[in-house]
Amino acid sequence: MPRFVVLTHDHPFPHWDLMLEAGEALRTWRLLQAPDSRGKVDAEPLPDHRLHYLDYEGPVSGGRGEVKQWDRGVYALLDESPARIDIRLQGEMLAGRYVLQLHDQRWSFGSADD
Repeated sequence: MPRFVVLTHDHPFPHWDLMLEAGEALRTWRLLQAPDSRGKVDAEPLPDHRLHYLDYEGPVSGGRGEVKQWDRGVYALLDESPARIDIRLQGEMLAGRYVLQLHDQRWSFGSADD
């Protein structure tokens, strides 16, 4: 199964990076609140990142702060369309079915049960 990681990142402001392994890269979204919050949290798509971040903690090149692992595990892609990505996460903090969804030109992330 492909892996995922959620990193805390302190640059340019505190946020969480959700990264999903997809071939030779990590599909990445910046989460503006802790992903363990009830309900949906705002998510901003970012360019793909290197697989290196699946196992990395420490300073980010170019003076872009530091990252620390908040959660990690494996995931299954259940369904995907241009406006919705349905996944099952098996991590220590996040476990269950989650959805990344585009609505009114804004992405959100949260439990499929919310």
